[in-house]
Amino acid sequence: MSEQPLRICIVGGGFGGLYTALRLTQFTWEEDQTPEIILIDKSDRFLFTPLLYELITEEMQTWEIAPPYEELLADTPIRFHQGCVTGINIENKQLELDNHNSLHYDRLVLAMGGKTPLDNFSGVKDYAIPFRTLEDAYRIKERLRLLEDKKAEKIRIAVVGGGYSGVELACKFADRLGDTGRIRLVERGDKILSNSPEFNREVAENALESRRVFIDLETEVTQVSFDSVSLSYKGKIDSIPVDLVLWTVGTQVIEMVKELPLEKTSNGLLKITPELQAIEHPEIFAIGDLAAYYDESKEPIPATAQTAFQQSDYCAWNLWASITERPLLPFAYQPLGEMMALGIDNATLSGLGVNLDGSLGYIARRLVYLYRLPTLKHQINVGINWMTKPLTDLLL
Repeated sequence: MSEQPLRICIVGGGFGGLYTALRLTQFTWEEDQTPEIILIDKSDRFLFTPLLYELITEEMQTWEIAPPYEELLADTPIRFHQGCVTGINIENKQLELDNHNSLHYDRLVLAMGGKTPLDNFSGVKDYAIPFRTLEDAYRIKERLRLLEDKKAEKIRIAVVGGGYSGVELACKFADRLGDTGRIRLVERGDKILSNSPEFNREVAENALESRRVFIDLETEVTQVSFDSVSLSYKGKIDSIPVDLVLWTVGTQVIEMVKELPLEKTSNGLLKITPELQAIEHPEIFAIGDLAAYYDESKEPIPATAQTAFQQSDYCAWNLWASITERPLLPFAYQPLGEMMALGIDNATLSGLGVNLDGSLGYIARRLVYLYRLPTLKHQINVGINWMTKPLTDLLL
């Protein structure tokens, strides 16, 4: 009777999880070492998060940025399981699933990401909408549709958080709503995009100014209600009427990760080795928003899609190496710059000695993200659609 193949379970199908799984299938495996690869995610679709903003302005369609896992994995040996992992028994190497079943693992990759904290201020959980998932984008689009159908003289939107997500959303809302929109960007710091290259920050500031987005700096939200947001500036609190509040502030570790008996930082992130393995549990790998990573200068590495994308290569290699008895590689983050969408047909790109904005930045951003889509088949389908869309729109 033949032995069961070694099993790799990957929990979370985002950039880190999906790309790790796909990369594993590209390695050469000896017949008796070929593992069973199981990818687990609660959604039936992968989400290419950097392009989620394009759903707000309907520049892109759902199938382009959120293809089904079934489609992406159709020509691979990867098994996909749609469901939630409700618990992890580290000692027995068992995953507990929401259908009361369990899965044994020999290697485990934790890539579930984080969540947007909504409990820090009164009313945020009830009345504000985060921007992290496909469902969030759908909720926002439906709210916008209802507001637009009312044909109101103005639609008032507050975007909380002056980081990348907040700035991109503010510009997209401004372009979609035009003269009807009254967009307010709220940032507790003294400037937006505090960790961004100077070129990108200046371009973003100009984009916001040209779209008449009002920026509240050094301002904190104290309360959100169904039709207002209370803002504190230098000790004075004002209540501002709003129709929609978007919350883009912070990332929080999910409860299941908090409960794991693994070493963590003071803010709940998993401590890992340079090879992306949990401390004292080399069979467990952790990538993405749930673990703490540092560069050679001991500075924290940003929890971005770019980081998860790079980690997936190292994670896949180290999984393969740990099974085939090869040396593991320490993760080495390469800062490749950053890109931001600043409205319709407008973006900025800064990195590797190149600075672009406007239409050129928009095209460059599209091409980079086209290359990073998860499979060649999906890249071709999306690329063809992008090339033919102008002609299709013209004919319609």
